[in-house]
Amino acid sequence: MNKLEQEASNWMKERYKDMKLQEYQEKAAEFAIYPKTHVITYPALGLAGEAGEVANKVKKFIRDGADRESFEVKKMEIAAEIGDVLWYCAALANDLGFELSALAAANLNKLQGRKDRGKISGDGDNR
Repeated sequence: MNKLEQEASNWMKERYKDMKLQEYQEKAAEFAIYPKTHVITYPALGLAGEAGEVANKVKKFIRDGADRESFEVKKMEIAAEIGDVLWYCAALANDLGFELSALAAANLNKLQGRKDRGKISGDGDNR
């Protein structure tokens, strides 16, 4: 990462360091520019595509390896893709009428219940 990219990254971290999920979701909605005839479908497909990009970058990291400097670059590229995944999650949650913070809390509650029952491992939604 060059000096300018590092400065930009530090500025963004400082500007948004205390951002809450609800605040992010509201701000992200300003960029939801897609046909209203395709609510739900558009962000769901975008989410799948961006998740694939995260997986592809991780796959290439495994394949190619990296020295310390290129590891930091690759890590930031993956982080940028995770940001895109987050945007599509926010857009999809908006289209479905959910708040990301409520979904996050419900997910943690589900995971805690699985942990309490010794069911973190395995598969299936109802374990």
